[in-house]
Amino acid sequence: MTSEAATTIPADSLSPWSPLRHPLYRWLWIASVASNIGTWLQGVGASWLMTSLSSSASLVAFVQAATSLPMFLLSLPAGALADVLDRRRILIVTQGWMTASAAALGLLTLFGGITPWALLFFTFVLGLGAALNGPPWQAILPELVPRRELPAAITLQSIGFNIARAAGPAIGGLLVAVAGPAWTFLLNAASFLGVVAVLVVWRRPSVESVLPAERFLGAMRTGLRYVRHAPEVIAPIVRGSVFVLCASSLWALLPVVARIDLKQGAAGYGILLSALGLGAVAGAMILPRLKRNNSTDLVATAATLVFAAATSVLALVHNFELVCFALLLAGGAWLSHLSSLNVAVQTVVPTWVRGRAISVYMLIFYAGLAGGSALWGWVADHLGVAGSLLISVAGMVAGLLATMRFHLQSGEGLNLAPSRQWPALIVHHEPEPERGPVLITVDYEIDPERSAEFARTMDEVRRIRLRDGALQWGLFSDSAVPGRHTEVFLVKSWLEYLRHRGRSTISDRENVEKARTFHIGPEPPAVRRLIAEPVPRDG
Repeated sequence: MTSEAATTIPADSLSPWSPLRHPLYRWLWIASVASNIGTWLQGVGASWLMTSLSSSASLVAFVQAATSLPMFLLSLPAGALADVLDRRRILIVTQGWMTASAAALGLLTLFGGITPWALLFFTFVLGLGAALNGPPWQAILPELVPRRELPAAITLQSIGFNIARAAGPAIGGLLVAVAGPAWTFLLNAASFLGVVAVLVVWRRPSVESVLPAERFLGAMRTGLRYVRHAPEVIAPIVRGSVFVLCASSLWALLPVVARIDLKQGAAGYGILLSALGLGAVAGAMILPRLKRNNSTDLVATAATLVFAAATSVLALVHNFELVCFALLLAGGAWLSHLSSLNVAVQTVVPTWVRGRAISVYMLIFYAGLAGGSALWGWVADHLGVAGSLLISVAGMVAGLLATMRFHLQSGEGLNLAPSRQWPALIVHHEPEPERGPVLITVDYEIDPERSAEFARTMDEVRRIRLRDGALQWGLFSDSAVPGRHTEVFLVKSWLEYLRHRGRSTISDRENVEKARTFHIGPEPPAVRRLIAEPVPRDG
């Protein structure tokens, strides 16, 4: 289990290979690389098979959309499940689902029963498993390595994925050319078994709680509320979704460019995808140095511009070697941008809501990927592939300018361990868990001359209260006594209030204590917890 103690993440800990010294992470990483190679075999086989089944650019682009759409539909429920249920068991089930789906597609193709819509259906079904797998997979990373190595672990996950991207498409292209696409699907089915084996062996420590588990729908609402009041999570969501909406054009239209503009077969298409993967691996090698000398915002900005330039080359240049070079740069830019976004999300949220925060990020991200893939395929059918790619480039640049005010954070210095410093609750009798709502008031006596400074500090407290589950929050001043202020917030029930207290991190507690330093009364700020009473009505 990883410690969530606050730690400043030193530059040397960003070495992407350091997490491999932890055995469980190492074996899961190796198994995931093998599985990702299978996924890229599947992707090459599906995209190339569709170009053989149909000449429509829209249907070819729909292969990418069918892969991404389940991420949009299921990310939020998957995140709630990842925080409510055992993440290890969820992963075993989803890996089994993907094994069965890929095997069914492979057998159907092998025996000649595949059609364009059947291919899209099975691609979508396989995507359902990937969607349910994504949030718990990312959420377990902090359980496998110490917090100080989490950025390196996230980067190493990207390296593994792009090692697979470099090897998988080349192997897939040759396999399609020699044996046909059915074998890419069957090998993909087999590739999930290594991950299942490691997960079965893992004995994940159980997390004990004195409170009952959250209900499924309530857990989703809580996750959305958290993100709504967490600007440090909103920033990568906005930056990432705008970027991927336009950048999806390259992924969606590359098969068409390879076949029609570059006159390449399946092997050539595999080489183009391998160039993307090799560029991403190279980008991962230099990313720690880039982040050491530059801000995350600057890295993301540069990556967007490089990816836009590479997409322009794809639209305007029909030389295979030059396009390969442009895709090397695109791969490095894609890795740098997405790794920065992933680190920005995962390092700023506590354990209790990590799966849901990741799921909201994935929900918006894959909505952009699925919607963008369908959009650029439609535009290509009407304005041509080059026109579609160039319009997407303009969108990338415009989107970058529009979202630069959303700054990416690294989570450095945050202490996300649960705060255990709350005073014990004193109650006349223990309320029923579902009784409520509960109104909490906190009375402050402050120097009137510091009222404006106090209000600014309380704005951070407001965000913490609402993020952790409060339905409403307010700060009131006494019209008769200058300097007397009352903080008020409302939670749904007594049980939700107990959860609210348990969700507070040490960093949150420090912010609350900062507000309390303004208090100048002889006693600590008075706290009252008022539970709603049913009022009988006449008639």
